[in-house]
Amino acid sequence: MNIIILGAGRVGESVAESLVSERNDITIIDTNPQRLRDLQDRLDLRGVPGNGIQPSVLEAAGARDADMLIACAPADETNLVACKLAHDLFSIPTTIARIRSPEFSQGSPLMGKEGFAVDQVICPEASVTSYIRKLIEYPEALQVLEFAGGAVSLIAVRAVTGGAMVGHIISELPDLVPQIEMRIVALYRKNEQGQDQRIICDGRTRIEPGDEVFVLAATGSIRRVLDALRLRDQPVRRVMIAGGGRVGLRLAREIQDSCHVKLIETNLQRCEYLTTQLRSEVLVLNGDSTDEELLERESIEEVDLFISLTHDDEDNIMGCLLAKRLGAKRVISLINRRAYADLVQGTQIDIALSPAQTVIGELLAHVRRGDVEAVYSLRRGASEALEAVAHGDRKSSKVVGRRIEELPLPKGAQIGALVRTIHDAEVYTRVIIPHHDTVIESGDHVIVFVPRRRMVREVEKLFQVGATFLF
Repeated sequence: MNIIILGAGRVGESVAESLVSERNDITIIDTNPQRLRDLQDRLDLRGVPGNGIQPSVLEAAGARDADMLIACAPADETNLVACKLAHDLFSIPTTIARIRSPEFSQGSPLMGKEGFAVDQVICPEASVTSYIRKLIEYPEALQVLEFAGGAVSLIAVRAVTGGAMVGHIISELPDLVPQIEMRIVALYRKNEQGQDQRIICDGRTRIEPGDEVFVLAATGSIRRVLDALRLRDQPVRRVMIAGGGRVGLRLAREIQDSCHVKLIETNLQRCEYLTTQLRSEVLVLNGDSTDEELLERESIEEVDLFISLTHDDEDNIMGCLLAKRLGAKRVISLINRRAYADLVQGTQIDIALSPAQTVIGELLAHVRRGDVEAVYSLRRGASEALEAVAHGDRKSSKVVGRRIEELPLPKGAQIGALVRTIHDAEVYTRVIIPHHDTVIESGDHVIVFVPRRRMVREVEKLFQVGATFLF
């Protein structure tokens, strides 16, 4: 696929890195030639210096032959205009824009073909906020991802001594937790060198304390799955947020009704603005989140969750480490640099969030072949979970009408769940945790775990229907 990316910032760079690794032809536009040279030295792509809202620059980037434009420049206005030009002047089939303003949301008439011609709106700030809210709802989890309209969830959780399933082999789980249908699709364990290593999951695999376990189950069962893998954490009631920028403000707005929130911001003028946007119960503090005295004065030891969302990775890391040392029960750090995220994840910092990684899945769902509904990047991009829809019949499809054991899945890939629409007296959806002899039907939403991203293409090809099938 020929893809043009506008903007070589952190989001654009992460998008380019992800798409290049999947053998797409990538051209990236940016006003900073040095940044483009650095990317070209590191990645197999072409850089075009210039302003992406100029038709001549888009022409030079190969817009006439492009299949997709992903506009992720810093300014909303630039991204909107670029998508409009891509559609009207160059007839690029798919346009995606990074938009921060809530005024230009997905589904708005302004985004239609008669407006700015944006097929898909992505907002990293909204994605990060949604991600954190799930972690507040399930404080024991490391990651919570939803599929099939929320019917199925994939959770990552650290197993601890005391959980009903911990210390047992996987084949014993139906007897230990008989009322929960679930599928453990991946398990990671630290080796002697302290590095995470993927463990093959079969009936003989034993779940040990400290293992990072990925489990698929019906969303309604997630609470019980977590309880079976670790002792229940206290509900999150007290939250301290460091950083009153877009993400910090958005998160505070969304949780102020359910949590006691304190928000720390270094800029006094910004603090004054924050007080006008939040309820009076939210305490806005002017200060530095790495100030030990400030944290102690605000009773950091009583905080259930400390979240550092400033624009500075180093401040976020130091603030979280300090908060954890002073008694905060759980800490989450926003980290833009992937190397930093890999370094601190699983240390004293419970969860390292990457804004770019949270939106990669939204973008990949539009790049994937076959009828792919959703894609999530796991373990900072090392593996993926995707939701594909089975179409056709046994003649036109490689999956429909076939048992799970018949499918030529790549080694290590697993089908963890099916979501099937049942047409009975009433129409309803049913979550199926499949076995080797489960037959896939047309219309099934199939959740697949892929341990290595290079295997994704093989999975996609399985869900592509033949030419004989008519939608």
